[in-house]
Amino acid sequence: MYKILAEDGRAKRAQLTTVHGTIQTPVFMNVGTAAAIKGAVSTMDLYEIGTQVELSNTYHLHVRPGDQVIRKLGGLHRFMNWERPILTDSGGFQVFSLAGLRKIKEEGVYFNSHIDGRKIFMGPEESMQIQSNLGSTIAMAFDECPSSVADRRYVENSVARTTRWLARCRDEMNRLNSLPDTVNPHQMLFGINQGAIYEDIRIEHARQIRRLDLDGYAVGGLAVGESHEEMYRILDVTVPELPREKPVYLMGVGTPANILEAVDRGVDFFDCVYPSRNGRHGHVYTSQGKRNLFNARYELDERPIEEGCGCPACRHYSRAYIRHLLKAKEMLGMRLCVLHNLYFYNHLMEEIRQAIEQGRYQEFKKSKLEGFLENDGPRQKN
Repeated sequence: MYKILAEDGRAKRAQLTTVHGTIQTPVFMNVGTAAAIKGAVSTMDLYEIGTQVELSNTYHLHVRPGDQVIRKLGGLHRFMNWERPILTDSGGFQVFSLAGLRKIKEEGVYFNSHIDGRKIFMGPEESMQIQSNLGSTIAMAFDECPSSVADRRYVENSVARTTRWLARCRDEMNRLNSLPDTVNPHQMLFGINQGAIYEDIRIEHARQIRRLDLDGYAVGGLAVGESHEEMYRILDVTVPELPREKPVYLMGVGTPANILEAVDRGVDFFDCVYPSRNGRHGHVYTSQGKRNLFNARYELDERPIEEGCGCPACRHYSRAYIRHLLKAKEMLGMRLCVLHNLYFYNHLMEEIRQAIEQGRYQEFKKSKLEGFLENDGPRQKN
């Protein structure tokens, strides 16, 4: 059950009650593609840094170790020792990212595994079956994510197929949840809005999928090459067309600034690899912008990454020590940076929720965005 607790403009402060606990939104989901956060971060660490939702990927877990293996071991929650909610991506993004290894047909997508080249078929029913075997809290519908620069005719055909696939996902999910031996009979289904950067296609698709009365809705196919301004423009026209009384998830986004802007447009759920990927390269987030700990200025700096931060790295170690670890290629340096970045994102979401509750979100957003402009080095390519 989804309940809005406070509103400030279009920004929503809500909660989603699930079989694995209540999610306070807006929320950032920590990305553990293969059932682990890259950077030697354990589920015990995730509890400590305030993670509410962990996100794993259907395609990757299907390839290795195999969803049947995870089912036999009691489902994904038991497999990775995580009791809080898990969202599984459907594998649809791999239709976009593995473009050289797949063929799209009406029945689904034919892949060659990126690991060993073996042939894989995944359609709406197969994606739902895999996610049911994993037993995640929230399953994402199987879709195609067209390129943001794809031509209009291609996008129209792609979106129409994604709509047909969504109905098949819903029917298969209902069937799977009714089985006596299903891992999680309360598994939720979120549908995905597509349409590249064509406003009219996005709007019409949102109107079509909202009729299915799903557990939640996502906006997909953004942050894949378009500008930030184009992304915000699409959110401006699309989110109002999705049910306000249901959670809205902006997939694969993004930077702290992206999150602040999207919350202002009514988005509840976020995920992105930025905090873990940047952390593994020594780039850490602070309220004054992103810092590159490889910079020589930190060689003798005894301060924590960010003063006042309550993460495990900042409570115990200096910038100088973490820089040394990174330079020496010690895994601990990477781990500490990832922990800090995930804590930063999780804590930012807490501050966002509080600002909405107090009716001061615009002031909060403006202050945060101004702080992020202070940066000590060139942005790392992600």
